[in-house]
Amino acid sequence: MDEKRIDLNASVYSLCGAYPEIRDLMAELGFNDILKPGMLQSVGRFMTLPRGAALRKIDLGLIKDKLRERGFVIME
Repeated sequence: MDEKRIDLNASVYSLCGAYPEIRDLMAELGFNDILKPGMLQSVGRFMTLPRGAALRKIDLGLIKDKLRERGFVIME
């Protein structure tokens, strides 16, 4: 199976397009707005995980840990 690689500079929209399970993981971590209709298609097109984490005051390290737990490789 191919590695699931996450580029932290990629938009949330593109990450969720490549790996739809990221959307649910983000909601679990406190990014509830991602589940609202249209949010992923609008804000998600320019928002990155680090920027979203800073805005929501969510520890980026926690996000990385959760992604790794689910088999993702973080590209920084």
